[in-house]
Amino acid sequence: MVKLKFLVTGSAGLIGQQIVKDLSKSNQVFSSYNESMPEHGEPVRMDLRNHKQISSVFNEKNPDVVIHLGAMTDVDLCESENLSATEINAKSTEIIANECSKQNSFLIYLSTDYVFDGNSGMYKETDTTNPIGYYGKSKLDGEISVQNSSADYCIARTSTPFGLHSKKKSFPVWIIENLEQKNQINVLTDQITSPTYIPNLSKMLIEIAERKITGVLHVSGASNMSRYDMACMIADKLNYDQSLLKQSTMNEMNWIAKRPKNSSLDVSKAISTLHEKPQTIEESIELFASTIKSKY
Repeated sequence: MVKLKFLVTGSAGLIGQQIVKDLSKSNQVFSSYNESMPEHGEPVRMDLRNHKQISSVFNEKNPDVVIHLGAMTDVDLCESENLSATEINAKSTEIIANECSKQNSFLIYLSTDYVFDGNSGMYKETDTTNPIGYYGKSKLDGEISVQNSSADYCIARTSTPFGLHSKKKSFPVWIIENLEQKNQINVLTDQITSPTYIPNLSKMLIEIAERKITGVLHVSGASNMSRYDMACMIADKLNYDQSLLKQSTMNEMNWIAKRPKNSSLDVSKAISTLHEKPQTIEESIELFASTIKSKY
């Protein structure tokens, strides 16, 4: 395999940290960040709001592949700070897509299940997008700018990514910490997603990059479930008291932004296209539990 030059945005984040770590084993990786210094790769400062800085990084590094993960992902914050969400999620993506087309870099843009309204679930790549919140809208605007550019690209949509990170807590870690302390917690029964184990996602995205798979591809976990069912699986696997998990509904949440009820993704295209297949939640929880046991 030819050694490639990668530029990864959001490289210190939950997903970025894993991807940069995996890529660094056999590639040159520029780990772009704004505030938190990445743990792996060659750190490169790049503020997604600073368009000139984005262009100068591209001119200086001339990457073969760009994996654009950097985003404003706090759903409620995006709702209350529309301008920032547009600037970070949509405008920066447009600049990056244009730079990729100039430099002939292959672009992977990580998008989200929140581009769908959640009225039906099991969304295919060809289904109509209809975001109900500003986070989903800003990410969809990013998708549109990628499609309108002349870059070679893959728009990779994922759902509910989880894994371990030194600073960022994903949903299962929050569950474990509360069950460990014997705290009773409310968990949603009526929001359905496709939970995605980050090491599996990382391998899928790297395969897309190496094979230059183009178009739109859903790269989430292969199972669809509620937060409550996922929490029960985690409690069962790690022998915690499931009675501490209390069923609650989306109506009881004091959210600013609306969330889709069922934004689960159909991954049949990824299963038929990729060598690294989307994992079932059982496989993912098994692997996640084995890494977490050493921690708790």
